[in-house]
Amino acid sequence: MNSEEKKQLEAKLKNIVSNMPEQPGSYQYYDDKGTIIYVGKAKNLKRRVSSYFHKEVDRYKTKVLVSKIRDITYTVVKTEEDALLLENSLIKKYNPRYNVLLKDGKTYPSICITNEPFPRIFSTRNINKKWGTYFGPYPHISTMYAMLDVINRLYKPRTCHTPILPEKVREKKYKTCLKYHLKRCDAPCVAYVSQEEYRENIRQAREILKGNTREMLNYLEQEMMRRAEKMEFEKAEEIKQKIQVLEGYCAKSEVVSHTINNIDVFSIVNDTIDSNAYINYMHVKNGSINQAFTFEYKKKLDESDADLLLEAIAEIRERFDSKAREIIVPFEIEWEMGDVKFIVPQKGDKKRLLELSEMNGKQYKVDRLKQAEKLNPEQKQTRLMKELQAALQMEKMPYHIECFDNSNISGTNAVAGCVVFKGMKPSKKDYRKYNIKTVEGPDDYASMQEVVRRRYSRMIEEGTPLPDLIITDGGRGQMETVRQVVEDELHLSIPIAGLAKDDRHRTNELLFGFPPVVIGMKTNSELFLILTHIQDEVHRYAITFHRDKRSKAALHSELDEIKGIGKVTKDKLTARWKTMARLKKATLDELSEVVGAAKARIIREHFEQKEEKKME
Repeated sequence: MNSEEKKQLEAKLKNIVSNMPEQPGSYQYYDDKGTIIYVGKAKNLKRRVSSYFHKEVDRYKTKVLVSKIRDITYTVVKTEEDALLLENSLIKKYNPRYNVLLKDGKTYPSICITNEPFPRIFSTRNINKKWGTYFGPYPHISTMYAMLDVINRLYKPRTCHTPILPEKVREKKYKTCLKYHLKRCDAPCVAYVSQEEYRENIRQAREILKGNTREMLNYLEQEMMRRAEKMEFEKAEEIKQKIQVLEGYCAKSEVVSHTINNIDVFSIVNDTIDSNAYINYMHVKNGSINQAFTFEYKKKLDESDADLLLEAIAEIRERFDSKAREIIVPFEIEWEMGDVKFIVPQKGDKKRLLELSEMNGKQYKVDRLKQAEKLNPEQKQTRLMKELQAALQMEKMPYHIECFDNSNISGTNAVAGCVVFKGMKPSKKDYRKYNIKTVEGPDDYASMQEVVRRRYSRMIEEGTPLPDLIITDGGRGQMETVRQVVEDELHLSIPIAGLAKDDRHRTNELLFGFPPVVIGMKTNSELFLILTHIQDEVHRYAITFHRDKRSKAALHSELDEIKGIGKVTKDKLTARWKTMARLKKATLDELSEVVGAAKARIIREHFEQKEEKKME
């Protein structure tokens, strides 16, 4: 698009926006192919749409959306609720590219009661309201089957697909089936139970599916007493058994409050790493939770929690056909939804319900994460790198991390180690060992500076990629020591973090920045444990190198006492056995293979004489 075309487009869009009414409604953005790429809602159409074209819009994704807009249409409605419902309807119809995406695309089963003279009750995923009344959907299949099991035990509805007509029942056109003989059906087809009685059973089942279990228990208790007064004891006993079955079912369902009836609960949990949001929905009827599910949404334009939750409320309530007039939410919702009341509870049963919803949303997030990482292990490493990037507010994801540590005893045999982690995994081929050359005595800071200087000077010289993050095994002092070399001497811009220990020598803080500040991170979090693993690995690597060096020094010292053993022979023996303990265990034949038979005998005699002296 050239500059002239761009000016014409800007004038066109500006004209559309300036003529928009200041009323509630829904607006649609189109791309150059005439495809709807975004659908939005507004309390005030003119004010909302014009906000997209302000120069101070700083969200990158929003700028990308605006750059693709070629036309705008809108629909005016009477109320905010109508705007919300219209937006939801248009999103479903057109599935615009830049609208938030509900990642859960499953069709969950519902329970159907058919519109037949003798209705059937069964589960189905195909919804056709001409067939009957539907209850659900049920995201948890086990919950649905538990409900069906209770209804089958209480009322024994028929399961056959044969169309049963009252006139043919009177004409005795049907025969009983196996289900009757198994006592799983009362055989309305042969009039063993009347149509009126059968339909009364279906009515009661309908009330249970609606969640009115408490009312049904009261009704059955009254009916049992009425039958008993009429001396119909067998019928009263049947009703008593139904009460026991229903009470058993109610005891297993989660009762949250006997004072709460017909209320929706919504909560939202964000995943800042993957731009996902998890919205938990619970419906409470007669004090018990009879619907609970968590939906996963993929953000497209960095939507706020309020905007995302509002869209989800409209969509989820429609999906579950909720008519609740009270909705518990975690924060204030500015929009109005007819006679629906939004509640932000501060205490009591409703507050506990919101906390329960949030807990379920968080658990779902953890479960989804584990499942995804199990299928794709690399996803875990990427997540941890993104978490570290977010925690340290780094511009670049820390794929390449290096960590240093010194090791010496009173300044003797001073060494240092550098371990390298790539993608949060050790890259052992890149590990490096360093003998301290320029520092005399036990000076950890000077030793660290020597190693860092040698490490990065060589990497610059060889053109090797520099790390994204340096971690020091120590606190503020070590960080400043490394910074002086990296920034002041070598003029490199590499972020530096430090892992500090408490009085008990346990790592308890992650430091970052200059001056260093403590980064808020739980010490038992997965990321912090990975960082301490890096710290432990460099400590192990450095101290192992130091021990090997001491052992070689001790070996050389011992070999110096043996007459006839020169430098070349010492080097051969050191290379082969590394330590004195291993050399002493070497047989004459093994020694002969390395240094020849004559020198092998001299070495063996030396060790044997030394052992004899110890025995004396």
